Amino acid sequence: MIASSDMEACRAMIRTGSLSFHAASRVLPSRVRDPALALYAFCRVADDEVDEGHDKAAAVLRLRDRLDLIYAGRPRNAPSDRAFAAVVADFEMPRLLPEALLEGLAWDSLGRRYESLSQLKDYSARVASSVGAMMCVLMGARDADILARACDLGLAMQLTNIARDVGEDARAGRLFLPLDWLTEDGLDPQVFLNAPAPAPAIRRATERLLDHADRLYWRAATGVRCLPLDCRAGILSAGHVYRAIGAEIARAGHDSVTRRARTTRGRKAALMLLSATQAGLGALLPISARLHAAPEPEVAFLVDAAARRHPVAARSESLLAVLAQLEARDRGLA
Repeated sequence: MIASSDMEACRAMIRTGSLSFHAASRVLPSRVRDPALALYAFCRVADDEVDEGHDKAAAVLRLRDRLDLIYAGRPRNAPSDRAFAAVVADFEMPRLLPEALLEGLAWDSLGRRYESLSQLKDYSARVASSVGAMMCVLMGARDADILARACDLGLAMQLTNIARDVGEDARAGRLFLPLDWLTEDGLDPQVFLNAPAPAPAIRRATERLLDHADRLYWRAATGVRCLPLDCRAGILSAGHVYRAIGAEIARAGHDSVTRRARTTRGRKAALMLLSATQAGLGALLPISARLHAAPEPEVAFLVDAAARRHPVAARSESLLAVLAQLEARDRGLA
């Protein structure tokens, strides 16, 4: 059980740090909402420490140590860590799932860029689909097909985030658009980073990213209809809010360099009402065959872990390799 004071601290973190999730979480049942807020608070703190800290390598290594303590049942003396430790114990959370997030944050700390859409989806699987798989665990939805669709939703939301933040990321020296799309369109990525502007190649790449996200949202919706009935509206809300961000970007001519797309409170409220209606009507409709589509190759390892197909006790080789790289950097050896 999560201590009430720790739970309140987690609610406060999400209320100020993740408005979209906070809005969607309000329509989740309490048995899922509270552990979900604890999960997101831990992820939010971890992401902020890596993204905003001066020593990103050290921040990732501290997160590794915090996860070790959480899974040993001895969390760090902080509300988000104590709350997430309770979630891990209560729901038997597969360790691979938060460690996939850890690996994605390690990639962030190294400033990785992604040559192709598949590589970008490898990254998105770690920083977003891992959270979708953990949410399924909290809802007791460990069927492989449902997990695959949850991972689709995570991929779609992360691709939407990337499309929204092209300008903001570029001004910070970061670029997440697939590099091969830009070079094929005649744009040198470094030229864009030196002087961020809504060039035609950037707009086209942003449009392609959102088109791919839309296909994933469309397929993900079939999985939402298989979640517990009282959870469907909350998850539908999250998807609708992010799709609305993509629609705002499209209305701006796929220019997210000049202005960052946002959704108003009124729009979010309308989308939540729509989600509640769809959740009720969806229970009356037959399930689409899209539910059974194979998972995207980049998320298959998450589906297997959450479905308990191949329990993994040790850290993956790829995670160990990137942590060793960060250790070397932290010691000034690389």
